[in-house]
Amino acid sequence: MSNEALCVITGLIPINIKIEETAKYYESVKGQGNTFNREMEVKHWTHPANTVKITDGQEDSKHNIHVYTDGSKSEHGVGSTIAIFKESKLIDTKKYKLNGRCSNNQAEQVAILKALENLQFLETNDKTALISTDSRITLESLKNRKNHTYLMEKIRNKVSEMENQDWKIEFTWIKAHAGH
Repeated sequence: MSNEALCVITGLIPINIKIEETAKYYESVKGQGNTFNREMEVKHWTHPANTVKITDGQEDSKHNIHVYTDGSKSEHGVGSTIAIFKESKLIDTKKYKLNGRCSNNQAEQVAILKALENLQFLETNDKTALISTDSRITLESLKNRKNHTYLMEKIRNKVSEMENQDWKIEFTWIKAHAGH
């Protein structure tokens, strides 16, 4: 009898499949962690001169487009959402369901990244946008040039790419659950 036949008869998983499964599980739990928390390779870091602009308040008159982002984690799951306003009119909303292993901070960061991705292809002549988030941690991480996690670098790279397409992107903190 072959090894495969014995596995079928006994209901056991073949050893090569079990080893691959165990290695993948180890990598996701103990290895580099989940994809969003891992350090980005140096070759993918944004240039230090390319900084993200974070404002202290919403300077409404300067921005044609306002984007509100939020991320959350609860017993119902993990998700991110964005709302895009152009000239004070709601033009789009998006919701993203994330893996249950993602943290609340990762959900906040994914919301910002998705907001940038949606803005990039928005048809508009005035490419000034203010992205508002209730995540101080994310804004502090964006300012911290020693933080090179995957999501932080993806956000920085996306802002840099958009600025090369004549976008002016600024970020601001807003108080959570304050009726915005």
